[in-house]
Amino acid sequence: MIVAVRLYMDVHVPEAVTSGLRRRGIDVMTSQEDGTREHDDEALLERATELQRVLVTQDDDFLSVAAAWQGSGRSFVGIVYSHQKGPSIGQMIFDLELLSACAGPDELADHVMYLPLR
Repeated sequence: MIVAVRLYMDVHVPEAVTSGLRRRGIDVMTSQEDGTREHDDEALLERATELQRVLVTQDDDFLSVAAAWQGSGRSFVGIVYSHQKGPSIGQMIFDLELLSACAGPDELADHVMYLPLR
C-alpha cells in the first residue's frame, strides 16, 4: 500500500497551486501557515523533513542545498522543483496530485523531482 505524500509549499509556489491541490483532497501545508515564511532555505528543508513533508518550491537555490545535503549524506524527505517559467498552474496541480497519489515517501527521500513530469 502506498502512503500519500504530504506536501510543504515554500513561499515561491503560487497560492492557486495550493488551493487547487486542497480542492482535490491533497494534504498541503504552506510555510506561511507554519510560520517559517522568512526561514532560510536550509532551515526550511529541515522543517519540511521534520514534518515528513516533501518540499515543493520554485526557488532554484534549493537545488544547491539538495546537492550539498546529498553530497554530505544528510537525509531529507524530498524536494519537488519547478522552474518559475515552467509548467502552468494547472500542470503543476496535475503533476503534484499524481506524485502525491502514486509515489511513496521512500521513493522521494533524498531526491529532487522536477516538474513537469512529462
